[in-house]
Order: sequence, then structure tokens, then C-alpha cells
Amino acid sequence: MSKVKTAFFCQNCGYESVKWLGQCPSCGQWNTFVEELIQKDSVKDNKGWKDYNKDKRINKIISLSEIAGGEEKRIITADPELNRVLGGGMVPGSIILLAGEPGIGKSTLFLQNGLLLKDNIVLYISGEESEQQIKMRADRLNLRNENFYLLTETSVQTIFQEIKKLKPQIVIIDSVQTLQTQYIDSSPGSISQIRESAAEFQRFAKETNTPVILIGHITKDGSIAGPKILEHMVDTVLQFEGDRHYAYRILRTLKNRFGSTAELGIYEMTDEGMRGVLNPSEILITQKEEQLSGIAIAATIEGLRPLLIEVQALVTQSVYGTPQRTVSGFDLRRLQLLLAVLEKRGGFHFGVKDVFLNIAGGLKVEDPSIDLAVLCALLSSYEDIALPQNICFAGEVGLSGEIRAVNRIEQRIAEAEKLGFEKIFVSKYNKKGLSKQNFKIEVVVMSRVEELYRYLF
Repeated sequence: MSKVKTAFFCQNCGYESVKWLGQCPSCGQWNTFVEELIQKDSVKDNKGWKDYNKDKRINKIISLSEIAGGEEKRIITADPELNRVLGGGMVPGSIILLAGEPGIGKSTLFLQNGLLLKDNIVLYISGEESEQQIKMRADRLNLRNENFYLLTETSVQTIFQEIKKLKPQIVIIDSVQTLQTQYIDSSPGSISQIRESAAEFQRFAKETNTPVILIGHITKDGSIAGPKILEHMVDTVLQFEGDRHYAYRILRTLKNRFGSTAELGIYEMTDEGMRGVLNPSEILITQKEEQLSGIAIAATIEGLRPLLIEVQALVTQSVYGTPQRTVSGFDLRRLQLLLAVLEKRGGFHFGVKDVFLNIAGGLKVEDPSIDLAVLCALLSSYEDIALPQNICFAGEVGLSGEIRAVNRIEQRIAEAEKLGFEKIFVSKYNKKGLSKQNFKIEVVVMSRVEELYRYLF
């Protein structure tokens, strides 16, 4: 009987070792090594994509100037949010990885997009659900597509036999953690299986110019399950996130070789699948009957998209010895910095107050231009005076209390005007490149925090 080869793999980064180690030399994590079967010395019918592709071209050295340039031709999907996040559509030959929490809607999103691509032959490979389950979901989405094909299989070799017959133009795999190749003799979902299966599909995508979408799981700490090399192998990594208790989902780009990584798509989960939200500013600002203190509207930008978001602050007298600082959707250290500016430059005693800050709609915002809105929400709650409903803010706050200029100010102003705001507060230093006559909205310029406080309160 032949000897079975095993090796130890780090479950965090995929580092391979011949013996068990306490700490991984690559990523420094402790107790992450797991023993896995690698390969038996004889595997019959051991076929990957490279074995099926008999007539593949032989690569040779070529001068860069000899290569014909030009814009990548993209497959435009019926989903404008997905097109935006991918940088204008799917690039032929690209490999896309989508990851997210269980039950967030990953399978629904790409089943829906596959069914909407009526001009392309789409192959949906599921290793998690039966044909009947997928049919039930498609009926719930109320979509029909004669060019949409289904395969419930986990063996990579069997999948390539079927691909060879069908010749699909788009391949969707749900999920990469269920795939199993005969090259490796460990269980599905293990580090070596994910790496080898993904490598097979990468070769297939590049040689046939077919876009491949891999749906992936995440671990309990929020990182993509499998080796870190999986993220390096693919062209685009998308993160699908959101709170299960809210109907809204956010599709973010973590990596994109064919577009910007700052893009953001917003979806609403409905009975008929995922609906793209074309004007997210309207859902991120809550409609309220009366004016309330501690609320300010910020004009921010995510990627190329301007958004107006609601910043909510609550400042109360501290009952316990140490004042609390609690934030949701904003950087805690940034909040402490702004509170220090108000203490030093404005003389406000936030050191004896509990401060709670929330960005409405479950968004996480990193744009420094919302500093001014955060500051005004804090002051509004501190003084218990409501800000007028028709004003918004766009500005970064420096440590000396100055209001600093932010980029792409005209887009922010145009978005505020579109949503019916009458006044926007910006930095005096944004005035240079700004032509006020283009806007009906009143643009108020300020240079310091004290000046803004006197104006508003």
C-alpha cells in the first residue's frame, strides 16, 4: 500500500510546514497549524483545466511595445450598483471573489445577476444547495432565463468536463470552500483544497477569457476563510456587509485590478431579491416631524459617489467616575481628538460628560470631511439646541480649531442642492476653486470652529 503524504498548514495564512509548529513563522499567529493530507502517490484520471486544454497556446517572450493596447471590453450587467463597484462591468478573464456573513444575501445577489444576463450563457455551480432549492429561490425572484444553466457538483474535475461541453461565457461558483480537487486528498474547505481549486479556476479564466465569480465564506473574526493567497490570486475582492436587522446591504471593493477600490454599492433586501438603491442619501437621512438636538447632516463622498449622511450625537452628564465615549460607524480616536479641540479652543467641558455618537443607516465612514458635522452635532446636544433642518456641513477640523478644505467640494454642494438643502457650511480655503453662481444653495464659508459656533448658537 502506498504511503500517504501529509503536511501542516497555517489556517490563517496558508504557510506550509513539514512538522507542527506552535507559532506560524509567516503571520505570527499561535496554534493555527492543522495537519492535512496532501497527495497520494497515484491518482487516477487526475485532470485539472490544464489537462483538458490540449490546444492551448505556448507563451513566448514579447516586447511590451508589440502588445496591442486598448480599453478592456467589459460585460455590462443589469445591476448598476455591481457595475459601479467592479469599475464599469465584468472584465473577460477576470476572477472575482465575493465574501460576506452567512445569510447576508451573497447567493441571492449573484443568482439574480446571473438570471438577468440574458445575452450570455451563464453556468451557476452550487456545492451548497440542491437544484430544487435554487429553483425555489429563482421562482421567488420571479426571473426567467433560457441561457442560465445549473450544476450541483463539488469535484473540480467533473465541473471542467461539464464546462468543456457547455462552453459558458460566465461561471458563478457558490462557494469556493465546497470545491474539491483530486490533486489534493484533504477534505473540502481545507487550506490546500481552496488554494488548488482556486488556482485551477484561475488558469481556466485566463486561458478561456471567461469571467469567474467565486462566492466565499468568512471566518468568525470577519476575514475571508481560506489562505491569504486566495485574495492575491483573484483580480477583484468584494465584501458584502450589513446588519441582518436592517434591510440595507453594502457592497464594498477591497481590491480591484480593473477599477477603484473606494467604490460602494448600496442594496435593499426585498421579497423579490436585491434592489439597488440609486439615491442612498434619501435613505441615510431619517425623515422626522420635529427638530431634535444632536443631529447634523454631513456631505461625504464614497468613491465617486456623493452621499449625505446623518450624524447623531448625545452628550449627557457622567454619572460614574470615568466618562464614556461610545461610537458606531465612526473612529473613536477621531472623536476623542475632536472633543479635545472643543475643550481647548472652545472651553467646553466635555471631560465630565458621557458622549455617544452614531452614523445613521449602519454606515462606517472614514472620510475626514464629516468632522464639521460631528462637531456641530456634539455642540447641538451639549447646548440642547436643535440645528435648522435645511443646513449641512462639509469640512475637516484641524487641531488648532481651523476648518480645513476638503476635496471635490462642488459634487458635495450639488448633492446637497439636489436634496433640497438651503445652506451648506464649508471651509474658507475651499473658496478658491469654487464658483458660487453655479449653485442655488447658499454656500457659507468659515475658517474657525469659534466662528461657526457664534454663527449657529
